[in-house]
Amino acid sequence: MSRRDDTQPWKGAYAPYDLIKELCIAIGVIALLAVLLTVLFSSPDDKPSTIAQWSQQMPVDFLTTATSELDRTSATAEYGPPYNHNNGAVQHAAFLEPQVWLGVSHPIDTANDYVIGPLGSIPGDPALRSAIATYSAAPAKTQTAWSEAYAKGLEKATVAADGSVTVPSGEYGPVPSMMNSLLGLAQSGGLDGALLTSNQFYQTDYTRPLLFMADGGLLAARAEQQHLLGKQWGMMNETGSYPGQVWLWLYTFWYQIEPFQNSTNADLLVVLTMTVFSLAFVCIPFIPGLRDIPRRLPVYRLIWREHYQGGEGV
Repeated sequence: MSRRDDTQPWKGAYAPYDLIKELCIAIGVIALLAVLLTVLFSSPDDKPSTIAQWSQQMPVDFLTTATSELDRTSATAEYGPPYNHNNGAVQHAAFLEPQVWLGVSHPIDTANDYVIGPLGSIPGDPALRSAIATYSAAPAKTQTAWSEAYAKGLEKATVAADGSVTVPSGEYGPVPSMMNSLLGLAQSGGLDGALLTSNQFYQTDYTRPLLFMADGGLLAARAEQQHLLGKQWGMMNETGSYPGQVWLWLYTFWYQIEPFQNSTNADLLVVLTMTVFSLAFVCIPFIPGLRDIPRRLPVYRLIWREHYQGGEGV
């Protein structure tokens, strides 16, 4: 069967065509659709969580977290690279240890960065400076004993209407004085600024305040409210019930099954798994047998039916 020759000059009538007019109409329609779809389907612009909000709404949780930062028992303090040299959360797979290889790029000393340092920025408080000096001069065992006792006292703490926290009397040393000052600094909003690490006009490095809040319960509570927990496949969602990055389903899927689900090395294992699959996908044109599958399927000839109808297919 012969095919029509489309290479011959056109001998029919011509019609006027305004390319600029069509371009303007297309841009107008696309702009209108973009605005309309944004209004109908975009996710809400929720306000960011702050340490001030956390300390005002959950003062006991804030103080409990700050105490764990002070005695260096928080998740951040024990995380390891890239924040410190501990090995608590270093992920590995066989000989692969990327955290160790990359080292500490964002050094964080939780006691100094989250508690002692910000407290030292509070002016005109001799009692606070004396408390900091007393704590800093005490042996490590004594510091730990004070912090542990205060943490237990927080389990029975009461919160006043003004947001202040009172704990039962105990052997806390200077810790209550330090923590009350830190709570006041946080509730005033001063601690948010004190934890920023950039000296530039536009602050872009929020690593320290985010890790501090992540050690507490604020972000977890907000994630649960917004259906963003991992057990809810939340990485695929925007806030609430709004759809998000659907392409992430293949990544989040692995976290729901074994051996990834309960593995301490889940993140690294998922990355390695997706790397293998991605390489296999890229290499499809070079894999014998796999690269020939499209030629063996009926849909291949259906898509290229004109090619085969012209007698040029093999």
